[in-house]
Amino acid sequence: MSHRPPSSLPGRRSVLRGSFAASAALALPGSLALGSAPALALSGRPRAGWGVQAGDVTAHSGLVWVRSDRPARMIVETSATESFRNPRRWHGPLLGAGTDFTGTTRLRGLPSGEQIHYRVLLADPDDPRRTGEPVTGTFRTPSLKRRSGARFVWSGDLAGQGWGINPDRGGYRIFDAMGALDPDFFLFSGDTIYADGPIAATAPLPGGGTWRNITTEEKSKVAETLAEFRGNFRYNLLDENFKRFNAQVPAIVQWDDHEVTNNWYPGEILTDTRYTEKNVDVLAARARRAFGEYFPISTLRPGSREGRVHRVVRHGPLLDVFVLDMRTYREANSPGTQTTDPVGILGVEQLEWLKRELSRSRAVWKVIASDMPLGLVVPDTGDGKPNIEAVAQGDPGAPLGRELQIAELLRFIKHRRITGTVWLTADVHYTSAQHYQPSRAAFTDFEPFWEFVSGPLNAGAFPANALDGTFGPERVFVKAPTTANVSPAGGYQFFGEVDIDGHSGELTVRLREQDGTVLYTKVLQPGLVGQ
Repeated sequence: MSHRPPSSLPGRRSVLRGSFAASAALALPGSLALGSAPALALSGRPRAGWGVQAGDVTAHSGLVWVRSDRPARMIVETSATESFRNPRRWHGPLLGAGTDFTGTTRLRGLPSGEQIHYRVLLADPDDPRRTGEPVTGTFRTPSLKRRSGARFVWSGDLAGQGWGINPDRGGYRIFDAMGALDPDFFLFSGDTIYADGPIAATAPLPGGGTWRNITTEEKSKVAETLAEFRGNFRYNLLDENFKRFNAQVPAIVQWDDHEVTNNWYPGEILTDTRYTEKNVDVLAARARRAFGEYFPISTLRPGSREGRVHRVVRHGPLLDVFVLDMRTYREANSPGTQTTDPVGILGVEQLEWLKRELSRSRAVWKVIASDMPLGLVVPDTGDGKPNIEAVAQGDPGAPLGRELQIAELLRFIKHRRITGTVWLTADVHYTSAQHYQPSRAAFTDFEPFWEFVSGPLNAGAFPANALDGTFGPERVFVKAPTTANVSPAGGYQFFGEVDIDGHSGELTVRLREQDGTVLYTKVLQPGLVGQ
């Protein structure tokens, strides 16, 4: 079960109080927040009003992110204690307009299994002695000792369908419930923004009443320019719950479609009349740049040689997280009935990368972070055609279309006897648990496995999708509304928790509601090819 009580983190609350003293002004809407000086800021000095984030933390390294309100030199100090006695100093990049004044600093040589306290200072590039008020955060590095265990949370789909930051409801409150579990990290499973979803000042609620949003200029239309994509990421950082969580819990972030536009694929030409830029490849390039600027992602840092979203983040001997990118390399959406499909949803190179990294992994558990589900039928009818957006295409027979690529991967996992694979996803705006079993399937050359779905974070909730029988899924648990686009005021906001016991190696999945209430629990045993 749990490897430590959620309240065991020393000094975290006092660290977080310090983190947000310098950003209290952002409780105000839009440009008012950015034009108001925080109480502790020194006049004329750089300030970090968007908080701090850590990401892709491993046993000995991690990334720290910040945004300045003007040109500044990023400086990070780390310490074993929140008093910052004898801190270690890291000189980061010069923050300027080229990255929208954002920057990340890689921390190397960190001690494993330790609480790392950090603070970010922004220095005047012309006078390094002039620094703004420091902004603080904290994270744990994974232990190299198995008995320490591991715990993380996951979810996706933030501020979709026009449901934005509602001050009447206290904003994105779900982040407080996730933070209360004291997870080692947060797996942000895509749809981190809704670039194609404008947010109006108000929206009517079913049955009466009004939903009130904080609004900004960039969220008043679909994102097309680089500035508009950047503004979508800044919008979520107006929420105090999200910023507080970012300073408390490091993230592993992936993307899906709404970072660009709904159901996009490479080479698509939009017919949506809201867009003046119709070329999705142009939009995707701008979105990817903003995505890499606003999240601390090891393979997408400005100047990074990799320039990709898919990667492995290793979390000690118990866990490796395989982050997939089901957007960048897919072929065009279609009915999915083709009998050959080498490109699939992952592309040839990413599939080979995933096979290689899974076979190399020595972790007890191998979490495959998939930005789309495998056996749930997700349609794409935007152009009036019966196309398929995810993998499953509704035919319960032998694999066709993108299912062929997944079948190849599942066959590989079985024949290489790769143990401990678990699939986690979001995307469909409800929570469920699916067990995949060859004895129920049309394609049988694989070992049983589990797929868990959770979300949304603050977006419309939707009815459960149909299952496709090709890989033999059984829906063991589901909670979803019966009508479409239920607002966050109507409930149906979810996140998941994974807790790995350091002694037994058991992996426990808990599907939770917005307030943290446990809806479903499943315990998986280590060392098995299938479950």
